[in-house]
Amino acid sequence: MTQPQPLCICILALVDNAIINAEVLATMQARARRWFLTWGIAIAVFGVRGLLPWLIVWVMAPGLNPWQALTATFTDDPAAQKAIHDSAPVLLIGGGVFFIFLFCNWLFQEPKKFGLPGEDFFARQGAWFYAVVSVALMLIVWFALKKDPMLGFGAVVGSTAFFITHGFKRYAESQEERLLHDETSMSDIAKILYLEVIDSTFSIDGVVGAFAFTLSVPLILLGNGIGAIVVRQLTIYNLEKIKKYIYLKNGAMYSVLVLGFVMLAHGYGMHIPEWLAPLATIVIVGYFFWKSWKHAKSAAD
Repeated sequence: MTQPQPLCICILALVDNAIINAEVLATMQARARRWFLTWGIAIAVFGVRGLLPWLIVWVMAPGLNPWQALTATFTDDPAAQKAIHDSAPVLLIGGGVFFIFLFCNWLFQEPKKFGLPGEDFFARQGAWFYAVVSVALMLIVWFALKKDPMLGFGAVVGSTAFFITHGFKRYAESQEERLLHDETSMSDIAKILYLEVIDSTFSIDGVVGAFAFTLSVPLILLGNGIGAIVVRQLTIYNLEKIKKYIYLKNGAMYSVLVLGFVMLAHGYGMHIPEWLAPLATIVIVGYFFWKSWKHAKSAAD
């Protein structure tokens, strides 16, 4: 079962990750920067993006032991492949919840450039974020349990994954301000470890999103490996041109919302046209790119 490719969340995660990397690397010695931009790739690709998909397959396909879960992703064993495909609805429910919570967090709590009417209203209601996602999770689990208890478990896993990564990111944001203003005596080694934790947090977005596109771990490893390299290339090169397009994140987050609902629908067994999510991404991101281009052009004039 092939699902729409979550291009929007990949772009969002890559750009945000690269921006944080660049800001922290600016406070480090040249030797430490070179180490992170080279050897750090091996940790990011094989240590996190390689192990996490295998772990997800193992946990979500209870009929497979760890070795079977690993070999199943590289072989055509019908029984193993069936176990993986049978677990797809649980993964999709979890991924859908993750992305919907991600959008709600952006809408209610994250600072942003307001790109659509009403965004400023939700930004003033930040205290309602937890109430909204709690009620949403309750409804999702209620309908999931009527169909299959494992779907309800998948929804809880998705919410758990969000709050774990959300906690890491909130802590990282609180420490980043101190780090960038030299209010801490962190060594270059500590900063490298700090960046690896950030990489790990962002990689969960990419891995969960990749399962919406394919259940093949080799393809997920390849795609997320390329993404890790792209992050480092974006870190090296000038990001100012990208940052001028101030509404791109708005477009990415609205695309994430659409993708989250598509994944939920697939998880519940509903038929959703395969072209819907890619078309929505093109239209939404295209509109906000055009809006950003107009803003950048008027600012230049």
